[in-house]
Amino acid sequence: MIREFSYQAPRKQKELLDILASERENARVLAGGTDLLVNIRLGLQHPRIVVDIKKIREHTAIRFDEKEGLSIGAAVTINEVMENRDVQKHFPALVEAAKVLASHQLRNRATVIGNLCNASPCADMAPPLLCLDARVEIVSDSGRRNLPLEAFFAGVKKTRLTPGEYVERIVVPPRWADAGGGFRKMKRVRGHDIGVLSVCLTKKGPLRRVAVGSAAPTPVLVGEFRGRVSTEEVIRKAMRRINPIDDVRGSAEFRRFLTRRYVAELMKEVR
Repeated sequence: MIREFSYQAPRKQKELLDILASERENARVLAGGTDLLVNIRLGLQHPRIVVDIKKIREHTAIRFDEKEGLSIGAAVTINEVMENRDVQKHFPALVEAAKVLASHQLRNRATVIGNLCNASPCADMAPPLLCLDARVEIVSDSGRRNLPLEAFFAGVKKTRLTPGEYVERIVVPPRWADAGGGFRKMKRVRGHDIGVLSVCLTKKGPLRRVAVGSAAPTPVLVGEFRGRVSTEEVIRKAMRRINPIDDVRGSAEFRRFLTRRYVAELMKEVR
């Protein structure tokens, strides 16, 4: 049975920030709600107020500019990103990851930023955005701050957000537009399942970036590689960066095997 809570849907950011500032730990932001409402029903979260941010126009915007890069608002859904022509043209790795996130119906509700703020180690949108050097823009009534996505994750289901803050948008810098990219994900079963392990690789000019999901307490940026680099060198660094566990989805050794395999495949595929 779902717990009782108050609901508000502000139309202006100032109104939203006032609510978050006054309620702080008692408020939860609702964008897609695919995790939040489940957690409330299960008794894992007990907000006094749920604040729907979809009615604020800026939150539903996807914009691409050659000088500013790609901006994804707080209420932009996975399907909207996947179907956006600018994203399809300039950020193919992001589209690949979006395609294998859950089902079409869920992607119609789930948001990119919600997927990141849930901070699951297996968040599908995290590896490509780490590879694209994305930054999150965090807002509160006291101002704005920007964090590299890598620094945003603080642990399993934990972020660097503090009470009264929310992520207004995520920005991918223009230098990674038109990068080649690939994404691999192993699931327990066929169909719409969370990942046992995922790997993303992007390449632009002499630069490669590699990220891994489901192999540590947070999604992991393996690193940035410049120039001629061997597959073995990238795999060695990935092995040092990940820290997989045994769980119901797979063993730590299986995750290490998949990391080696997927990195090797993507090093060949993404030229």
